[in-house]
Amino acid sequence: MKTAIYPGTFDPITLGHIDVIKKSLKIFDRIVIATTDNINKDYFFSIDERLSIIKHSLFKDLRLNKNRIKVVPFDTLTINLCKKYQASVIIRGLRAVSDFEYEFQLAGMNKKLNSTIETMFLMSDVENQIISSNFVKEIAKLNGNIDKFVTKSTVKILKNRF
Repeated sequence: MKTAIYPGTFDPITLGHIDVIKKSLKIFDRIVIATTDNINKDYFFSIDERLSIIKHSLFKDLRLNKNRIKVVPFDTLTINLCKKYQASVIIRGLRAVSDFEYEFQLAGMNKKLNSTIETMFLMSDVENQIISSNFVKEIAKLNGNIDKFVTKSTVKILKNRF
C-alpha cells in the first residue's frame, strides 16, 4: 500500500486543500492528513478544532473514503511522521510562484534529513488556486460569502465564530 503524508496547518481546511487531497487519492492508496500546533505560529482554531473541521469536511460534507484517509495531529518532523506511517512521499500544495521558494527549500531540507522521502508538489485546479485560509477567515470576519472556498460545515463554524 502506497501512503503519502499531507502536512499543513489547515486553519481552516479549504477547497484548495481538498482539491490537493482528491488529486493525491488518484495517485496513492492512502493519505495521512497531518496538522500541527507549531509554536512559531498563531492559530485561529485549536488543534482539536482543526482536526474536527477536517474530518467533518472530508467525511460528512464530501463523504470521502475514511479507509483511505487518516487525519492526525503531529508535533514532530514530517520525515518522522513519514516513518511512523510508512509513507515515502510528502505532498505539498502549490498555489502560486510565491509558494514555490519556501516549498522548494522545505523539500530540500526534508531530503537532506531523509534521502528516501520524496516531496510531490500538486496544484489545485485554477478556480481554487487563489484560496488561502487567511483570506477565508478575513472574508468571514467581514461577513462576506465564503461558500465557494470551504465546505458547508466549515462555513457554519466560521459564521458561528464571528
